[in-house]
Amino acid sequence: MKITPQLIKAFILCICFIISATSFAQPLTQDIDNYIGSKYNADTPGVSVLVAKDGKVIYSNAFGIANMELDIKAVTDNVFEIGSITKQFTAVGILMLEEQGKLSVDDTITKYIPDYPTQGKTITVHHLLNHTSGIQSYTGMASFRTLARTDMTPTELIDKFKNEPMEFDPGTQFKYNNSGYILLGHIIEVVSGTSYEDFIQANIFDKVGMSNSYYGSMPRVIPNRASGYSDAETGYRNAEYLSLTLPYAAGSIMSTTADLLKWQNAISANTLIKRSTLEKAINGSTLDTGEAIPYGYGWIKGDVNGSTTVEHSGGIFGYSSNGIYLPEENVYVIGLTNCDCGNVGAIVSNVAAMAIGKPFAKKEDAIALSDTQLSKWVGAYAYDGAVRHITLKDNQLFSQREGSTNLEIYPMTATNFVFDGGDTSYDFYTENGNRMVTMTANGNRSTGTGIDKAPPAEREELTLGADLLNQYVGNYELQPGFNIVVSVEDNKIYGLPTGQAKVELYASDKDKFFLKVVAAEIHFTRNTAGKVESLTLFQGGQEMPGKKVD
Repeated sequence: MKITPQLIKAFILCICFIISATSFAQPLTQDIDNYIGSKYNADTPGVSVLVAKDGKVIYSNAFGIANMELDIKAVTDNVFEIGSITKQFTAVGILMLEEQGKLSVDDTITKYIPDYPTQGKTITVHHLLNHTSGIQSYTGMASFRTLARTDMTPTELIDKFKNEPMEFDPGTQFKYNNSGYILLGHIIEVVSGTSYEDFIQANIFDKVGMSNSYYGSMPRVIPNRASGYSDAETGYRNAEYLSLTLPYAAGSIMSTTADLLKWQNAISANTLIKRSTLEKAINGSTLDTGEAIPYGYGWIKGDVNGSTTVEHSGGIFGYSSNGIYLPEENVYVIGLTNCDCGNVGAIVSNVAAMAIGKPFAKKEDAIALSDTQLSKWVGAYAYDGAVRHITLKDNQLFSQREGSTNLEIYPMTATNFVFDGGDTSYDFYTENGNRMVTMTANGNRSTGTGIDKAPPAEREELTLGADLLNQYVGNYELQPGFNIVVSVEDNKIYGLPTGQAKVELYASDKDKFFLKVVAAEIHFTRNTAGKVESLTLFQGGQEMPGKKVD
């Protein structure tokens, strides 16, 4: 080959490009490592995070522990339950069958499940896909946890919720609903003539090369499976057992970050469905009134610092997940963790912001404002279905949604404030002399109007002695499979509900406690001998008694 000046110039340009790309990747890798490393360490469950640009990996790392009992470190090859990201696979399975002419999303569900009691309503496949069916979600039913260990067929599972009252007319409201995706999985089986598991394996996993992905199973030996954990009164505990026949087509898939990149690349390349079909899934949808909703078919429209996203998250006993694709930048970020605690969604959002060069503001970036400047925004703000209170104490603004906890917000400008982590923000302004605020969370914006309403009064907390507090310690069963474990640490009392995070309890009187994170109370009951024998949880207008068990 003849070496020409043009060839030498092209070679030099290529070397310069490689050096430039490498120098860009190194600080990004370090920034992401430092950020995730501050959240996960050798004393926590693990997390695996991958970032891809133009379909190629530019970052992949794992932190924390995959198996805490054996002290096995998390690695990027670990297999995690991905929870509700499964819904993307189910939605694409339905759309594949539609492209084959075997069904239509406009078909009524009784075409495929003739005996389903629709209670005089017209429920279509479309309504199941975008959570507008009005069918009750079985995971919100009180009986769900009592069935968590029970293997069921799809039809047996459907029988558990099909006769529940409808929550609203189909198409009139959006309410996230796992039952809808159970029905979609069953429809895939009816139409394809094969099981949901076999359909996903043959038509997606095998076709895309997802060799480390599975329809979940507890008995099966799965190489590199990360063990699932939950918060405990001290540290962590093994997650509650859940038969993966129950999440089924709404949440039973297991995978790795590398395999989920193969999935995203197949979606982007139109390997499984046409682009015109995908557009129906990723661009949100509308209610019968014409109101737009961000959920389409298995994907949600969102935003990371002004950049459009399509995404989904997942949460299941012992695991959490979040995947974000930014189409304008062609960047994909996926995070999987083996704990149902923490907030992997915030981590993935922050990593995505770093990857596109738009990092979220942090509380360390806050500017100093006077009390006069801060007090301008103090007051109550009415949103659709909620009221948030902005209060000022010791030159610090706080935001509190009624019934929730009080959180600091930090000023980036005189009108822009962020929560710690930066992915949720407030923009305050005035309109016709009235206080107003735009809240941005995950790219979704909602407007709050200033109203005249006093903030919730801070309840007086009583200090109880250690001897009295220790009388409440124990395990209380509210229903089979759902307990509250009460513990005392450093003269503070805590409650740990099954599958949830530990929360501090505050005494209002002897035997009476309240929570700050949610609007709830716990009252303890004593027997005639004066020994604590039960508790009652008061929340959402309901009373749930629980007897103390050994």
